[in-house]
Amino acid sequence: MDLQQINRRVIAQFRAGGEIEGMHRERLLLLTTRGARTGSERTTPMMFHQDGDRVVVMASNAGARKPPDWYANLTATPSVTVETGDESYPATATVLAGEERARLWTEITALYPFFLDHEKKAEREIPLVALTHA
Repeated sequence: MDLQQINRRVIAQFRAGGEIEGMHRERLLLLTTRGARTGSERTTPMMFHQDGDRVVVMASNAGARKPPDWYANLTATPSVTVETGDESYPATATVLAGEERARLWTEITALYPFFLDHEKKAEREIPLVALTHA
């Protein structure tokens, strides 16, 4: 099974409102971005970290040397759509830096230490992106 096929299955299960095979529904969101080159909408399931009234996503790409495609899409067009639980809303994506990124990275890696493995494997700083209701 390829990654696109897995993502399609996860998206369908998420939107159906039931369990998601092999994943924790409460830790997932669907992020819809506009393709930087194509302009087409792209939806990607991913983990998130709650930070007050916004959510933060990690562009780890499972430790690949380059960030995931969705990261390039939202840096080109920061207007995105977020789906969490039964809610769907427009949001603005902001790449975090400095002390704010450091604080959140510490929180995230304390809860999910595998992101430290991703960063080491990738040999790059993993971008964190805040998604705020528009």
